[in-house]
Amino acid sequence: MSKKKRKKGKQKEEERTTAAATAEAVPTPSEEPTAEQPPEAETESVELSEAEAKEDELERLRKELEEAQAKAAEYLEGWQRTQAEFANYRKRQEAERRQWVQMSNATLIAKILPVLDDLERAEKTLPPGLEHLTWIEGIFLIKRRLEMILEAEGVRPIETEGRTFDPLYHEAVTYEEVEGYEDGQIIGEVQRGYMLGDRVIRPALVRVARASVEEPQDEGKAAADQQAD
Repeated sequence: MSKKKRKKGKQKEEERTTAAATAEAVPTPSEEPTAEQPPEAETESVELSEAEAKEDELERLRKELEEAQAKAAEYLEGWQRTQAEFANYRKRQEAERRQWVQMSNATLIAKILPVLDDLERAEKTLPPGLEHLTWIEGIFLIKRRLEMILEAEGVRPIETEGRTFDPLYHEAVTYEEVEGYEDGQIIGEVQRGYMLGDRVIRPALVRVARASVEEPQDEGKAAADQQAD
């Protein structure tokens, strides 16, 4: 091969190498540089806007929570008030029911007391020697059972012996001047009184002591008495 041909082939090879290098140096569309990043000031502005948006959202949620808690407290207070009112209503109803039952019992007991009075008078006036008769014992047994029934219902006699007269529990039949008793002290019981719980069914009929009152003497009579002396 001649020198001229070798030189020409070498030149073509160099041209191909140069073309390949140039092709590699030209960027493809996918390898083109990206858009320029935003500046630092713009990034801070975006972050600040996002923080403010989050703060606003938190404030909104906080207000909603406070409103929900206030409503819950209001509902709870209303429920508690309703429960208290209902409990008071039940207590009033129960108290009224007990009072009604007590009044009904008091009416019935008041009708039974005269029978008990008769049995007590019969026992006090019984002639000596008859207390051991079977039918007498039966009558007194009925009296004791009747007293037990009344006691079970909350009925109790009003105390009078040695007590001072009290118009809430006693009714005076007579006022007497009796030695050994203070003014207003009960001398004796004419008819027994009874109570049902704290309520007086029937006051006790009693005799009450009264302090003696000295009558003023006539002046002429007093002078005559002195002259006689």
